[in-house]
Amino acid sequence: MPHFAQGVVKFQREVFPEKAELFEKLSTGQSPEALFITCSDSRIETAMLTQTDPGELFICRNAGNIVPPHTNQTGGMTASIEFAIGALKIPHIVICGHTECGAMKGAMNRAGLTTLPHVREWLGYSQGAVDITEALGAGLDGEGKMRMLLEQNVILQLQHLKTHPVVAVALAQKAVQLHGWVYDIKTGEVSAYDDATGTWISVEERYAADIAETVIGKHAC
Repeated sequence: MPHFAQGVVKFQREVFPEKAELFEKLSTGQSPEALFITCSDSRIETAMLTQTDPGELFICRNAGNIVPPHTNQTGGMTASIEFAIGALKIPHIVICGHTECGAMKGAMNRAGLTTLPHVREWLGYSQGAVDITEALGAGLDGEGKMRMLLEQNVILQLQHLKTHPVVAVALAQKAVQLHGWVYDIKTGEVSAYDDATGTWISVEERYAADIAETVIGKHAC
């Protein structure tokens, strides 16, 4: 804890003053550009990964970056998604998986999680991705299967997102866009799902046109 306390003191004395104007603005409200759903894993640092400032991402984290399909039973993910899209009108939702994900390793062998009953039940929301991986990745080695599972889990959770009424309405109104990413902790690479082709490509390639437009806009200013 002394390390964390020291960090807070440094933030208050050095970091906060440099961004005082930003925090003054944020004190009156928020208008995030994306709902960012990712894993609770301590190795995922969302601000560092996306190079964003406070106020730009509305973040939901849980084991396995899972989005349970919508039901009438209220849960933390359901309520957060509803607020993000229904109240804040956030225009983008990103589901970001990552390599070396302990949750996905557990999903591959849920029967072995006898001492973690809640984790075992939670990972049931990834069972479809496990089944797809077992069916399509029979010829892959362990590493290849895990990579496929990471990707298939993100795709499955994107499908679950669409069952949430507030997301379904926003999609119908073209008020929100869905994005699937997988982050490689070792290399720093981020792959993005291209729904049009059903393939995974680099973030740089997937958003090349958007990045170019942003660069042009900055130069114009």
